[in-house]
Amino acid sequence: MKSNMFTNNFKFMSMDSSYEKSDLVVFGVGFDGTTSNRPGTRFASSAMRKEFDGLETYSPVLNLDMEHFNICDIGDLELSIGNTEKVLDEIYENVKILINDNKIPFMIGGEHLVTLPAFKAVYEKYNDIYVLHFDAHTDLREEYNNCKNSHATVIKRIWDIIGDDKIFQFGIRSGTKEEFDFSLNKNHTYMEVGNITTFKPIVESLAGKNIYLTIDLDVLDPSIFPGTGTPEPGGITYRELENTFKILKQYNINIVGCDIVELSPDYDNTKVSTITACKILRELSLVICNNKK
Repeated sequence: MKSNMFTNNFKFMSMDSSYEKSDLVVFGVGFDGTTSNRPGTRFASSAMRKEFDGLETYSPVLNLDMEHFNICDIGDLELSIGNTEKVLDEIYENVKILINDNKIPFMIGGEHLVTLPAFKAVYEKYNDIYVLHFDAHTDLREEYNNCKNSHATVIKRIWDIIGDDKIFQFGIRSGTKEEFDFSLNKNHTYMEVGNITTFKPIVESLAGKNIYLTIDLDVLDPSIFPGTGTPEPGGITYRELENTFKILKQYNINIVGCDIVELSPDYDNTKVSTITACKILRELSLVICNNKK
């Protein structure tokens, strides 16, 4: 049974199946309490719901249609804003409910720290799990602003849980020298700097494995996606990211948890960033549901 801590005034288009019938459950987590630059990611899911109806249910790239799958949007998680540790506990406890109900959680952040408690809940069921991480930033700091739990430390905290040879990072182009050394020289994570050209062989090697997928939307170049709190020039194009969805479908990758984070809609008055996030949500939802069959 789903938690009563979710609120939902209206749903994403074609994500209105019942909770009981759905394998994939979509929800928003509007938290940006450790944001160090420009806040506003807490408004992402509500902004996306307003724009999602502009899309078709059918994806010609994937040749899949949302009308053929059962997807449930259960709304936004009510959070104890102002208390970071309690918020993390609330995310964990509610994702745990979804996992115990054999649902695949698809979370819309929010800042990137929200990935940590969601991942913890998924990991407790799927211990042998690998992480695919798209981002402009390494997120491998030991602490940031005297805090161990931060949007800038989230992948390091996940590494603390699963260790070496389990995290694959793509599109990274910003971080401290120590963070790059941690990955590139000490080989604690796999990292492709500034690009995603090795995504296909990595995914091919992970066929049959359980995958948690986290996409920080600032992996996209800010000329395409300005609506984010920490834009970083030199990013990938949407078409390049779109190709990764086709690869995930091609190898029938078993995604057991997923999130997209760091849309800050108010920094792009054209709403193009929000619409782009909506299309990513559609494509990934289709891939996850298709691969689940």
